[in-house]
Amino acid sequence: MEIDILPKTERAQTHMVFIVVPRFNIMTLITMIETLRIANYLAPASIYSWEVASFDGSKIIASNGMTATIKTANDNLQSAEFVFILGSWGTEHYHNKKLTAWLRKRVRAGERICGVELGSYIVARAGLLDGKLATIHWSWLNGFKENFNRVEVEESLFTLDRKVMTCSGGLAGVDLMLRLIEEINGSSFSGEIADQMLHHPIRSATSPQRGTMGRSTETMRPLLREAMTLIENNIEEPLTVPQIANLLGVSQRQLERQFKKNVGCTVVQFGLLKRLQNARLLLISTDMSIRQIATASGFNTMSHFAFSFGKFFGRRPSDYREAWPKEEPAPAWPGSLSDFLDTLNGQPPKDYIKRA
Repeated sequence: MEIDILPKTERAQTHMVFIVVPRFNIMTLITMIETLRIANYLAPASIYSWEVASFDGSKIIASNGMTATIKTANDNLQSAEFVFILGSWGTEHYHNKKLTAWLRKRVRAGERICGVELGSYIVARAGLLDGKLATIHWSWLNGFKENFNRVEVEESLFTLDRKVMTCSGGLAGVDLMLRLIEEINGSSFSGEIADQMLHHPIRSATSPQRGTMGRSTETMRPLLREAMTLIENNIEEPLTVPQIANLLGVSQRQLERQFKKNVGCTVVQFGLLKRLQNARLLLISTDMSIRQIATASGFNTMSHFAFSFGKFFGRRPSDYREAWPKEEPAPAWPGSLSDFLDTLNGQPPKDYIKRA
């Protein structure tokens, strides 16, 4: 399926450029542009204009397999108040010297740059995030941290800066656009756009990316959410169950009972899942050795790491790294809590690399 997203609007008082790379998230792009379209719909005259371009040709395959026809990026791209770089699967390995040079030039010209989803990798490689606060989609957070130790990384919806911004992607792009429109046109106008989009509430930059952690934690006690956060924040040096219970001010028995009832596994098992998810991400997004990855994921021995990884993912860590489909438009996301629980209950692991 193909979609034509060549620009049809004339330049307005605020212009935005969207740069996409292969396997970009087309939903994020469309919803960000739709926010601008509705702003123009509500205003007496068009106040926002945009153009979509790529440094990789005029036919770009999105993460869902759709082909987008867009403008080829060159020096004729208009100057802009905002430049957004959109990337998804595979962008952690993407390199384009022309795009990097172009981004640096745009920053020197005073244009605000924003890395969206894995587009933050491109902005970081250009050195534009050094010493700055940044975010990225939660599923790639630890891999991003390992690659860019001069960037202050947090799990949030987006980060705002007068020069360089980042956005976690997905529908957080809408929240970012609404906040930028609020900066320019005020909160009342931004709220009217949100009403048109049925998007409420407008989330703040520091709102959490995740609400469920794989289960309906919105309806769970805060105890579970806090315990899960402690586990995720201590991957390399895992906390013991008594330590977690002590930090939360509850008994170990109470903590275990809540996990079994609401999550479906023990605290230790949930911690193992998070460590395996972390290891998988580091395997496909960094050049770290397998031994380094095992250590960074809280495994004391290589044998324990290899056994646990193979039991859940169906192959050895080295085989998994070699087989990861870097060029596939939309590889499957392994490591969900439901799949983990299936494996614990004796069902064979799914092969997430060989697609049906």
